[in-house]
Amino acid sequence: MADRWFLRRRPVPDTDLRVAVSGADVRTAALGLGLSPAALAPGVHDPRLRVLVGEGQAALVRRQWHHEGFAEAVLLRRSGVPLEHPGVLALAAGWGCERVRHGSTDRWREVPGPDADAPLTDRFRHLAALAASRVEIAVGLARDSGVERIKGDGSPSLAADEAAHEAAVESLSGLGVTVLSEERSDSPVGAGEPWIVLDPLDGTGNFSAGLPPWAFSAGLVQDGVPVAGLVADLASGRRWTGVDGVGAERDGVPIAPRPGTTVAVPSGPSGRTVSVPSTARRVRISGCTAVDLCVVADGAAAAWHDLDRSGTHVHDVAGGLAVLLAAGGVALDPDGRPLHLEPDTEKLVRLVAASSVEEAAALIAAMA
Repeated sequence: MADRWFLRRRPVPDTDLRVAVSGADVRTAALGLGLSPAALAPGVHDPRLRVLVGEGQAALVRRQWHHEGFAEAVLLRRSGVPLEHPGVLALAAGWGCERVRHGSTDRWREVPGPDADAPLTDRFRHLAALAASRVEIAVGLARDSGVERIKGDGSPSLAADEAAHEAAVESLSGLGVTVLSEERSDSPVGAGEPWIVLDPLDGTGNFSAGLPPWAFSAGLVQDGVPVAGLVADLASGRRWTGVDGVGAERDGVPIAPRPGTTVAVPSGPSGRTVSVPSTARRVRISGCTAVDLCVVADGAAAAWHDLDRSGTHVHDVAGGLAVLLAAGGVALDPDGRPLHLEPDTEKLVRLVAASSVEEAAALIAAMA
């Protein structure tokens, strides 16, 4: 089994600590932590577990819930890694944790946020991560409470939708930016002003049925372009983030889209068939648009489109599109032009998301 381990590394800002998921460095770290390499294997696939290694430093960190209802990062085993290490704090912030704690001593410290004069995208990313964690617990507490109803577009609405909205808006209100949400009527947005759009619980039907995925999605939009986004798969713990000019990540690992033969589409319209484009070998339907766009961003699927139906709402796509664009992908309208988003949660948009303009144009042609 050890022969099949692989290594993927990324520098953590302002530190020489590295985030590793497996490989020779992990085996070395395991010995330094008094663990066998096999004991670290869950870190390869578990979004809630990380192995941090560097020269003379190693730590095993887990994301978990504190009994008071907030997320924390717990250092389970460590060697040469202090509680205040910037690599650990960066990891905790990306997880939406409010504090870091030593598992053995119970010493802890709060996770600091960006300075008030930091770029809006940095402050958005930090608060969106916190919002996702607070939504996660709010949705869990609201499960099976209230009466399910059907919205005007035919999708279900649950008490969990409202709980998710309240938790998210409370977390993001400190940015001083207009927040639009699937769960509320739109507020006016001035010309040239940035705005945030939320889908507090994307995939409500999946959530109601207990069939993953369902997700929290938030996008920061400037001049019609999603410039920062976060999508958290609340069923699995996976998180995708993206910032224009910085790049995109899934669970701390850089991602990029790539061509392929798998195309993701929204749930099939009632009474109609789902088309398989000539550019694809297979079509995938997850019931969660935010996650679908992120799997295009990380290369698991080649493209996503809604060209054979009436369209999709801006709150469904903004967060995932921000991740896709930051990863190097593209989003085009049915005429092959760059997609422009408007602060209108009632309006429907139709688009293709893909790894390149050429791939998107080929899909548009195939669906014509």
